[in-house]
Amino acid sequence: MKKFSFITLALIFLLVAGQTVSAAMRNWELDKAHSNFYFRVGHIFSQIGGQFDEFSGELKFDPDNLAESRFFFEIKTDSVNTNIAKRDKHLQSGDFFDAGKFPLMTFESVKITDVGNNVYDVLGKFTVKGETYDLTLPLTLAGIKGHPAVTDKDVIGFNGEVTIDRLVYKVGTGKFYEMGVVGKDVEILVSLEALADK
Repeated sequence: MKKFSFITLALIFLLVAGQTVSAAMRNWELDKAHSNFYFRVGHIFSQIGGQFDEFSGELKFDPDNLAESRFFFEIKTDSVNTNIAKRDKHLQSGDFFDAGKFPLMTFESVKITDVGNNVYDVLGKFTVKGETYDLTLPLTLAGIKGHPAVTDKDVIGFNGEVTIDRLVYKVGTGKFYEMGVVGKDVEILVSLEALADK
């Protein structure tokens, strides 16, 4: 009887402990007004920058529980914005994003690794134009603190940069690169703020 009671108590303890760990995982709501996905690409001799105006994301992050932490982003390709309407229409066309056929790009983490100095390598599945690729996004944790302007909220921040070859992801056929008009290497800057209850 005592043995049964001990085993029962041990199982209850493990169950409660597991729930405590799960409960500690914080869900962060993306602050879209202070987050963005920027890019820069060469055009002949200059560098052209832009961003995506419409996106959403889900963040679960605890530096002490990376196994259950998660980043997920969804970006609307027709929201590309370089401040030139004609150029944006061209980027939305079949020459580049083909936004009518492929309205979304997504990134979903599968593994997060602490590489030191507040930098986390986020290995994820990047889906663009209907195909999925492995992509590692290095994100630097800028900090976690009480939000200075929002009562009872904490704020977390991440910044990251990565350069990708757009032709690998079939964002363009290479025609404009071969003409010497649009570069193939695109610098991407991810800047995020997200809020959670204290």
